[in-house]
Amino acid sequence: MTDHVQDTAAVREATARLLTALEKLDDAAVREPSRLPGWSRGHVLAHLARNADALVNVLEAARTGTHIPMYAGSESRDQDIERGAGRPLAVQIEDLTAAADRFNNAAAALHPEAWEATVTLRNGVTDRASRVPFRRLIEIELHHVDLGIGCTVGDLPAAFVERDLDYVVGERFAGRPDVPPLLLTADGGRGRRTGRTDGDPVAVSGSAAALLGWLTGRADGSDLDAGGAPLPVVPPLG
Repeated sequence: MTDHVQDTAAVREATARLLTALEKLDDAAVREPSRLPGWSRGHVLAHLARNADALVNVLEAARTGTHIPMYAGSESRDQDIERGAGRPLAVQIEDLTAAADRFNNAAAALHPEAWEATVTLRNGVTDRASRVPFRRLIEIELHHVDLGIGCTVGDLPAAFVERDLDYVVGERFAGRPDVPPLLLTADGGRGRRTGRTDGDPVAVSGSAAALLGWLTGRADGSDLDAGGAPLPVVPPLG
């Protein structure tokens, strides 16, 4: 069962860890490329701030029972990110901090029944409001890695890595026709199927962090074992 209280606390902790890491940068570093193609570190930071505000809209829709779009539209979302990408580090930190506070306040304002409401996210995806904090946590943790400032998937909290791996395997990739059939084994545990359901799955094993890094495009999979066979190509999460 989703524990939104625990997840909201994890969001605060991950945000604090990210902001501490950002204090070691300078304006020039913000303009440098991130690990995401075509995006500078400033793009990643602007996206994180605007994503927090977008999820405030989602939580507000759950609280009020009204329709509030997560983003005004894909074009305005992209424009906001582009507009914010070139700002100095101090402005980026101030913006991200304020957006994080707005998210925390929106979460605190929800009454118990509202957490069970069905909410609409980007591209028409629906979920329970109680899962919104975990979705925010994914954004913070994986984009911290994307900044390329010394944090890898292996440095993220183990509980988060295991849970996000479950999410990717059990929900994001499960049954997708563009994902090859896979049998994934993390840290010597049970094997889990994901991807297409036809054909014999390719068995891939390794640490939970190595598997999550490979599946999400944050690692090349060189430390995974596919029984001597080449690793299959997995598409972006989308």
